[in-house]
Amino acid sequence: MARKSMAAEPYELEFDPTTTALLTIDMQRDFVMPGGFGEALGNDVRQLQVTIAPTQRVLEVARKLGMTIIHTREGHRPDLSDCPPSKLVRGKGKTRIGDPGPMGRIPGAR
Repeated sequence: MARKSMAAEPYELEFDPTTTALLTIDMQRDFVMPGGFGEALGNDVRQLQVTIAPTQRVLEVARKLGMTIIHTREGHRPDLSDCPPSKLVRGKGKTRIGDPGPMGRIPGAR
């Protein structure tokens, strides 16, 4: 496939879709939507929601180009044995990782 280019700052970015991957990180509902764990931590998720539509557009283009797309998600074992201790106490709120939340177990504990 031919090289592609896209507008970027400070200059146009050229890339080969066959050797370039798109990596999306932490686009879980629990992090970016009202009522999720991100908001429970005190984050203003309205600021994060402005990233959703542009991310969808980039994903659509990457799919059309046949690029490799990688999504990360935070998830932990049911007993949280793989969750770092610093994350278990994050937020000091009444809702913590592993607790039931409005979008399922927080965040992503399986």
